[in-house]
Amino acid sequence: MTWTIEARPWDDADGTALRAAQRAELDARYGSDDHEPGTPPSAGDIDLFLVATDPATGRPVGCGALRRLTTTTAEVKRMYVAPGSRGSGVSTAILRALEQAAVDRGWTTIRLETGPAQPDAMRFYEREGYHEIPLFGAYIGSELSVCYERSLTPTGSPIP
Repeated sequence: MTWTIEARPWDDADGTALRAAQRAELDARYGSDDHEPGTPPSAGDIDLFLVATDPATGRPVGCGALRRLTTTTAEVKRMYVAPGSRGSGVSTAILRALEQAAVDRGWTTIRLETGPAQPDAMRFYEREGYHEIPLFGAYIGSELSVCYERSLTPTGSPIP
């Protein structure tokens, strides 16, 4: 299947709806709405926000964002795929688009945070070439965080 993946403003209606669905799912998984260490992403600190849509229906099916951490490192934020589109490959397509955007900006390392109540996300990132790293930044000391990283080459492929 092919999706349309495009940059959108942080306050885009489709992106806002996807992030709200993600939040509701995470609230249910963690049993509360207090499961995000650190500063939530915002229009002021997100460098890129992507939304994937199904071209046949025009419906939004997933999203993901990048937040710059250093001159060479970015963090994936708000990576989410609607339940009905999981297993279709759209999550990989969004992640690869984020990685390519990072390379285009000169960033060589991608980091991310997920949590122990998201074993499906952990498996996904490991399958896609990310390796677990010590907690970083605002996640240090968090029992709700598991952090990952991937080094990129100029083509976006992983460094062995």
